[in-house]
Amino acid sequence: MRRLKIVLLLISGCFLMVVACYATPSTHIWSPSTDVQPYKKWHLTSDFYVPTESNSTGTRPDTITNLGVTVGILPFEKLNLEAGFDHKSGYGDLDDYPWYFNTKLGIPENAYGELFPALAVGIYDVGTKENKTASNIVYAKAAKTFSAGGLSLGRVSLGGFEGDGDILTHSGKEDNKGLLFAWERAMPEISDKLWLCLEYQGTRSSYGCWNAGFSWKFADNVSGLFGYDFYNDRDLADTYTVQIDIDF
Repeated sequence: MRRLKIVLLLISGCFLMVVACYATPSTHIWSPSTDVQPYKKWHLTSDFYVPTESNSTGTRPDTITNLGVTVGILPFEKLNLEAGFDHKSGYGDLDDYPWYFNTKLGIPENAYGELFPALAVGIYDVGTKENKTASNIVYAKAAKTFSAGGLSLGRVSLGGFEGDGDILTHSGKEDNKGLLFAWERAMPEISDKLWLCLEYQGTRSSYGCWNAGFSWKFADNVSGLFGYDFYNDRDLADTYTVQIDIDF
């Protein structure tokens, strides 16, 4: 895993030097998906994570904002790469270091036959301050769409991740490795514009969370996502998510 992290950091650095934009990895609701932006596709996003309560200390956390763009890099049908970086705020003193880099390499579902799953490997939240914002989360994920009798059962994603042990902690101890899971489904029975998702990211660090939500496509290139985030560490205040995405 350490060797993979070094390779992905190098890839991220090489591509981000030539991408003059703000970007966030393609996600489900919370964690990265196996989806990768197509070649020359620009994806603008604006995310807000609003606390619904106070945390266990009785203080109400700030709203987290995340602004960015993702862009597809490779001109291949069966191998895609996206790269970019984020501007995040709402983390108190950490707002002095608001830039976070990411990159993802993926193979689309059915690229090599009907049984072939979507595959992705990447790194995100590569911050600029060691032991503060450099979470450097490396992940690998596979996804497959299932059906029964012509009825879509949705797409299931499964994978794992590892981040910096000095940042991903719980109760003062390292908690930096965990499971990634997601179920998602378009809902044409109701509307072609509607999509549902349930996902999970492991650990009781600040990254560990259950998420449930839906998105609505307002136009071919504009959608809004609305979700709720249940943190695995119950001392943390839950949040709701609002995300606006624009493609061009």
